[in-house]
Amino acid sequence: MNAPTRSRPSDERLKQVFDRLEREIERRWEVPVRISDVPAPFTGDLDGAEIAIDYENDVEAALFLVAHLFGHTVQWNVRPDARDLATRAQAQPSEETLAGLEEYEREACEYSLKLLHESGVHDLDQWLSDYAHCDFAYLRHFYATGAKAPFFSFWKEGSERLVPREIPFFRPKRWKSRWDGIVV
Repeated sequence: MNAPTRSRPSDERLKQVFDRLEREIERRWEVPVRISDVPAPFTGDLDGAEIAIDYENDVEAALFLVAHLFGHTVQWNVRPDARDLATRAQAQPSEETLAGLEEYEREACEYSLKLLHESGVHDLDQWLSDYAHCDFAYLRHFYATGAKAPFFSFWKEGSERLVPREIPFFRPKRWKSRWDGIVV
């Protein structure tokens, strides 16, 4: 599968937004963002109280990850069922389970979009929506086949736009690392 042609923000813009989100996540929600070595096969991780981004990510992946893992951090702290779903290994999931996983991923990205907006970023809605669609298409393929295809081969330019979801109040609590469960 060849990756389709896709538009993306400049590295300079992506870095500017990453820095802004990192500061906001740490200041407002007191969730540290660490750039570190994240154990393979992950490119980022979370435990409910901290977000880790692997230092080998390019700036585009790092921005998606910090926003997306913030969304999962919200979920883990307000919805035990979401935390449970995330930490269960998914071997040959049913269509019902896949639908639940898709909703879990979409909800995290809706929190991500709200985080962007609350941080004063309003020009990356379509990029985030396209990246989120690509991310879940990649995960769906992996869960269904067990094979890891090139990530951007699932890219769809102009995918359905996400709708920002209000971020509920939460106090970060450390649960466990994501890699204690789902491995992608």
